[in-house]
Amino acid sequence: MRGTRVREARAAAARWVAAEAASAANFAGAFLTGSAAWADPGAVLPSTSDVDVTVVVTDPVAPPKLGKIAFEGVLVEVTYLSWNQIASAPDVLASCHLAGAFRADDPATLIADPTGRLARLRAAVSVGFAGRRWVRLRCEDAERRITGGLASLDPDRPFHDQVTAWLFPAGITTHVLLTAGLRNPTVRLRYPAVRDLLRAYGRMDVYEELLGLLGCAHLTRERIGGHLAQMTSAFDAAAAVARTPFPFSSDITGAARPVAVDGSRDLLLRGLHREAVFWIAATYARCLKILAVDAPGETGHAAGFADLAADLGAGSPDALRHRAREVTAYLPRLRAVAEEIIVANPAIR
Repeated sequence: MRGTRVREARAAAARWVAAEAASAANFAGAFLTGSAAWADPGAVLPSTSDVDVTVVVTDPVAPPKLGKIAFEGVLVEVTYLSWNQIASAPDVLASCHLAGAFRADDPATLIADPTGRLARLRAAVSVGFAGRRWVRLRCEDAERRITGGLASLDPDRPFHDQVTAWLFPAGITTHVLLTAGLRNPTVRLRYPAVRDLLRAYGRMDVYEELLGLLGCAHLTRERIGGHLAQMTSAFDAAAAVARTPFPFSSDITGAARPVAVDGSRDLLLRGLHREAVFWIAATYARCLKILAVDAPGETGHAAGFADLAADLGAGSPDALRHRAREVTAYLPRLRAVAEEIIVANPAIR
């Protein structure tokens, strides 16, 4: 994978679709999403990145996510989507996670389009993508994901699940602002991405507030490096025993280690240690979920996770509920900053 250009990785993903998906009776097309759709085709794909592909099916309900697959030296991440979920351009334009894949009228983002329907959808979405109305609707969509996610926080669930139920909605605060700035609402690298955005708008004060909501604004590189080491140990243990399928199962495998582990280490080496915390914590929680089911006697990694949660101010169910309330209380300010970015962005009409 090292040294592979984005265009070459895209081509490998297209060959996977042709070989493994296109012959299915329910196949309706495929397109690039995430960083693969936004990146410069001539750029080198980092060894810590994958290529996100969405396969569209005719089924009214899409199959479960297939996840990460190593193919021709490229890590392809495959998600299924029903036509029902992209029934019209307005549906896509209002979605903070779908619209970016169609933001430009670029044929290279479409991997397969047997009926031409994806091309027509892309043409319509690309025209409206930067419309102020649609940008605001996408910000509202991201905000609903925050409130909906926090509503799932249940003190009766295992502690690692409780942390996940707080962590991901807290992280979606970055997506509200990235959406407002017409930037990719990326997953693992959401904090470096929003850092770049807020620096461009002279609002690094807001960035520190987002890190505060995550609980890592004060953490040192050394402390976070220790948490990464503990997470790496849990990752290797979970990857070795994983059998039960989870939506995230393919993220905890040897093939995915360059993304989950090496990607976080890369951020630390670049001085972006606080930016690494989100994915360290998310991956650690997933590892504990796997171990709890597939190796229930393997309890030695829980203490390290508890230390990380405590460092984030989320070390107990009560603390998690308090952190969740902090995120909810911050939403009016988040909304105001998003509007500030929308108004200031000359590309938004």
